[in-house]
Amino acid sequence: MPRIQGVDIPDKKRGLISLTYVFGIGRASSLDILTKAGVNPDKKAGEWTDEEARKIRDVISREYKTEGELKSEIQLNIKRLMDIACFRGLRHRRGLPVRGQRTRTNARTRKGKRKTVANKKK
Repeated sequence: MPRIQGVDIPDKKRGLISLTYVFGIGRASSLDILTKAGVNPDKKAGEWTDEEARKIRDVISREYKTEGELKSEIQLNIKRLMDIACFRGLRHRRGLPVRGQRTRTNARTRKGKRKTVANKKK
């Protein structure tokens, strides 16, 4: 089981798919990495030689931000938006949808469980 960027890559899957287990690498960037490293994308990750795995690691570390580095950059970007108090930052601060979705209905993922408000007594 190859280990890339601190993540165990599944060795029974194609190299193209198994690289997507690393945070920050999707299908397109996975294909790009494998072609730059000169590895067949259809070859299973368990069949990679040590040299091929090393080339893949080199390409990823040289050209891509992944895992902890990428997560911390995302968090810093969100914190910056909140600090400058732009619309997106305020939405993040209040825990509401950021990208213009409706909130009257269908925002349960961001807003959390429903908080029922009782009617006024007559």
